[in-house]
Amino acid sequence: MPLFPHRRAFLRRPPLMRAADALATAVTTYAVPLLVLTTTGSTALTGVAFLLEWLPRLAAFTIGGPLVDRYRADRVFRAATTCRGMLLVASALTLLVLPGGGTAATATVMAVGALSGLLAQASFVAVETLGAQASRAAVDQAHRVQSVQISIDQGALLIGPLLGGLLLLAGPSTLLAVVAALSVSAALLTEPLPGTSVAGNGPDRQSVAASLRTGWRTVRAIPALGWLVTGLIASNLAVAVAQASAPITVLHTYGASSLAVGAVWSAAGVVALGAVAASRRLIDRHGLWPVGAAAAATACLACFATALAPGLSSYAVTIGVLMAGEGALTVVLRTLRARLIPAAVFGSTLSVTIVLVVVSMPVAGALVAVLPAGALPGLLLACAVLQGAAMALAFRGLWRHRASYAPSRPAADPTATDSPTATRADTAPHAA
Repeated sequence: MPLFPHRRAFLRRPPLMRAADALATAVTTYAVPLLVLTTTGSTALTGVAFLLEWLPRLAAFTIGGPLVDRYRADRVFRAATTCRGMLLVASALTLLVLPGGGTAATATVMAVGALSGLLAQASFVAVETLGAQASRAAVDQAHRVQSVQISIDQGALLIGPLLGGLLLLAGPSTLLAVVAALSVSAALLTEPLPGTSVAGNGPDRQSVAASLRTGWRTVRAIPALGWLVTGLIASNLAVAVAQASAPITVLHTYGASSLAVGAVWSAAGVVALGAVAASRRLIDRHGLWPVGAAAAATACLACFATALAPGLSSYAVTIGVLMAGEGALTVVLRTLRARLIPAAVFGSTLSVTIVLVVVSMPVAGALVAVLPAGALPGLLLACAVLQGAAMALAFRGLWRHRASYAPSRPAADPTATDSPTATRADTAPHAA
């Protein structure tokens, strides 16, 4: 099936909706720790800021899936992005009246990071549910759907750090106002879904706790899904440590500017976009498992090399290779996830899997906060070794249970062809 049957497929509302939300999340995730570092000069507070950004997101994941199953993905997405826009406008106005670099301003920035992160992950669960519906409708072309979705996310990761660095030069209030505009745009672009929830008619009347128990039972009942989550946890931990330590490494170890941090990750985003695009054809030719195993090996070796990088140039190259491997690996693992999780319990099961994966983000922030800057390369080395061992076990398990995610197994959801998200099988419009 053609991925883009119309020349202006990317100008439709669902891809633009996902792009605006992903860019808003990428800018805030990058800018908050960097803003704390540049205003306080404290590496410990930088790690704390990263930790505070991700802890509330775990809470968002635990309730996001049940909310999607109960109230529909489009409604949850619109509510989350609207609330984030209002929060950021209020925060921008608050920072205008507070003295720059003071304790109150730093506390406000950390609170913004925490609350906007919570709302961002609620919207992420909703938009992932919509994307999974499109993947199920695409059946054996699901990896193409995921490839385009991840291209949008990677594009946001490419533009986000650079945009965040430039906006920081104009001031924190300007940065927050721009992100607020992106969030509100995502809400306005949300298309209402007719009929029942995208996630299906499963546990829509269950409590949050009961819904999460349903998701946990689903993960335990599908061995391939358990191994997939294992691989995602290891992958996310390595990237989280690299991301959390990047401002400290670039500014303190290499003596570069804050703009250089954004340039390194934006360049890595370009490489990752190329890897995501190439993975689509490689999967067509060689299959999911071989491409995933090769991408995992590449990411593990790049993580090891990043820890040993002697200068900024070599660091930028290794980060680029790391993100290329992670980009291709994400296409494989998200395709498998969309195939393995039953549609009727997708929201609750997705929440459980994401909580298990994303817990590595606050762990990374805590480790960076308590360790001195000189110990960060050793931490990254340890993560590379752990990632290699976990990935070897995960792909061994996925190979043993490969029949459970064969493309002929999933059946397309009959509601997909009647809803606006059915176009996402072709247009396919944020990460762990």
